[in-house]
Amino acid sequence: MKIADTSGQDEVLSTPSKRPLHLWIGLGSIALIALLLLIIPKVQSYSSTDISIPAKRLRLATVSRGDLTRDLSVQGRIVAAVSPTLYSPSEGTVSLSIDAGDEVKQGQVLAQIDSPELSNQLKQQESSLASQKIDLDRQRIEAKKQQLTNQKTVDMAKVALTAADREKRRADKAYSTNSISQLDYEKAQDDLENARLIYQHALQEAELDKERLNFELRTQELLLARQSLLVEDLQRQVSELTVRSPVDGIVGNLAVAEKNQVSRYQPLLSVVDLSQFELEVAIPESYADDLSIGMEAQVTLNNQTHIATLVTISPEIENNQVTGRVRFAGEMPQGLRQNQRLTTRLLMEQKEDVLLVQRGQFLETGSGRIAYRVDGDIASKKSIQTGARSLNAVEILSGLEPGDTIIISGTDQFRGADTVLITQ
Repeated sequence: MKIADTSGQDEVLSTPSKRPLHLWIGLGSIALIALLLLIIPKVQSYSSTDISIPAKRLRLATVSRGDLTRDLSVQGRIVAAVSPTLYSPSEGTVSLSIDAGDEVKQGQVLAQIDSPELSNQLKQQESSLASQKIDLDRQRIEAKKQQLTNQKTVDMAKVALTAADREKRRADKAYSTNSISQLDYEKAQDDLENARLIYQHALQEAELDKERLNFELRTQELLLARQSLLVEDLQRQVSELTVRSPVDGIVGNLAVAEKNQVSRYQPLLSVVDLSQFELEVAIPESYADDLSIGMEAQVTLNNQTHIATLVTISPEIENNQVTGRVRFAGEMPQGLRQNQRLTTRLLMEQKEDVLLVQRGQFLETGSGRIAYRVDGDIASKKSIQTGARSLNAVEILSGLEPGDTIIISGTDQFRGADTVLITQ
């Protein structure tokens, strides 16, 4: 028996060819050189920068020239342009003629104030007015009577003067013929002079008494006029006890309940005129100095832009804000509702052909004085000066040129570094 060996399974292998050693050395040198070419610029960048930031954490924008519209976007609340609040004109008991939400017309009675004190005061003053009218009429009669008496005195003095003058002429003729004595002649002269003085004094006294009577009548007339004004004012106050609607609209909130006792100037109710609406906007205090009445505004409603005008600015600052009113120009948009919120854009200034860049967080972190200009993968800190700002852009006054690319995201992460490496 023959035992088989493993010679049949053996296979002759060919001897691998040996490449020259210098070929391997050449390939390794080429790879090393290529690696150095890639690493050396990176090492130089790392050595020349203070900090490195991934590019995905940054936002970039390019400086360009264009028109800048300086504007401000604020939220506005639709309010009625006319919504008067009615107050109680006097103390009393209120009786309401309407309910909240009722439609009312101008002049319609809304409430009645029952004020017995005011009504009684009016009656007293009307009685005083009637009494003063009677006193004035009596004073006029007395004045006429006194003037008649004065005229009688003047007339009597004139008659006496005429008689004395006649006696004087008779005495002159008699004295010329020596029919009367010297004493009688002189007495006739004295009587004429006395009659003349009495007549003159009667005239003066009548004139003076006339002035006195006119003065007393004028005083009484002024007192009567004063009393008339007082009565008219009380009549006005009593008429105001009937509270009427000043406009067409609907009744808003009722501040009092039926038959409540109210004090003077206490709010009773409000009337809302729904035919005219305005926007009440809250504007940040920092923009208050840049606002002016008549400034153009744009209101967005249902994806449509409506032109409006800033009509009022509150002089008071509350919660770092000022309140303004925006009124629609032209026809009122349809579909407005009380307290509806709308976005309002205030156009404060228009600048043409200025250097500008997209607005970003770098303005706040750098106070608008620092920007990082990007050159390749290196960002260098530059001192800049900014001007007007809009919602989307900011004016560059100095420090940058058109075509420069800057970082517009927040730069506080750079920690004030002069150069920053932007990594991929």
